[in-house]
Amino acid sequence: MKIERIECILLQVPLPRAFQGINYSYTAKVATVTRVYADNGPVGECYLGDDFGIGAAVVRCIRDTLQPALKGLDPRQIERCWDEMRRFTRTILGDRRVELQAQAAVDMALWDMLGKVADMPLYRMWGGYRSRLPVIAIAGYYEDGKRPADYGAEAEQLRLMGMGGMKLKVGGMKPSDDAARARAIRDAVGHDFRLAVDANQAWTVAQAPEFCRATGDLELMWCEEPCHWDNDRRMLAELRARVDVPICAGQSEISSGGCRELMAAGALDICNFHAGYGGGVSEWRRVAGMAQCFGLQLAHTGEPQLSIQLMAAYANAICLEVYHPDRDPLFYRSPIDPASIIDGFCEVPDRAGWGLEMDAAYIKRYTVAVNL
Repeated sequence: MKIERIECILLQVPLPRAFQGINYSYTAKVATVTRVYADNGPVGECYLGDDFGIGAAVVRCIRDTLQPALKGLDPRQIERCWDEMRRFTRTILGDRRVELQAQAAVDMALWDMLGKVADMPLYRMWGGYRSRLPVIAIAGYYEDGKRPADYGAEAEQLRLMGMGGMKLKVGGMKPSDDAARARAIRDAVGHDFRLAVDANQAWTVAQAPEFCRATGDLELMWCEEPCHWDNDRRMLAELRARVDVPICAGQSEISSGGCRELMAAGALDICNFHAGYGGGVSEWRRVAGMAQCFGLQLAHTGEPQLSIQLMAAYANAICLEVYHPDRDPLFYRSPIDPASIIDGFCEVPDRAGWGLEMDAAYIKRYTVAVNL
């Protein structure tokens, strides 16, 4: 088998409402669909869904830089292909975010091809620890006029949809006010509903303990990226020594080396390195192995079309994180149907590779032209 060409398509799907975090707002689902074609064998396909305004640059990088570098290589030699792409991330004057996301997209498409060649879903190739995952929804976004009780009602709606828990956005208010939102959720749905929080690096090392103390009886699954990025390794380690809630971090790292330093510093309990930000699943699996060595758990924020396979493969993975269908229409059109999330769990698709079934008409409808 030899790689002949790589196709990358930029999609933009308008959302029915804005989803507001503390320092961002999503009004569209933007994704890059990547396909690797070989001279013999199936097409490897995947999509990445958070482009942060660099989607067009990612498409151009794949088309103009990575495709020529990989043409003629055996797609089954994934480590070699990964290494060939990695050298482009070392260009000092380049935009490393673009190069890493481009590498990630192609790496994931290559893994899909490998799974299809073996006629096996990827989670089984990587260990197949479980075929059914607990599911929580990333939700609780900020909205003007929304009261704590409204977040409790939102959690009740998520439970009716089949979700087993919720990851609440925090960090946009005083710690005491955010704690009131978390408490309203717990009061509404009880302690058998999983509850995690994500501060998106909003707090100082002094503010974060205030929130953790105010929610000490709520049995939070984790507090994600609670501290400012400037010196988060030291601050997270200090916070972790002072509070009981598990600390989750790693999403903002872009390499296995960065995650290794967090682990060695005792800065986290749960590592949620993002495969799409850090060069792909090949790099993510290195982080997963290190996490096992450090006795840590694994999570993955967003990209559930990928993490549904990743989380199912590893014993130390916690759960699948998904979005509401209004926030992530692609996920509910390709790997799973919303109706398959029942009583807080989801069956992992047993189709080969990533298990995606992309709707060609839907992709065509929302394709955005990328200039040469």
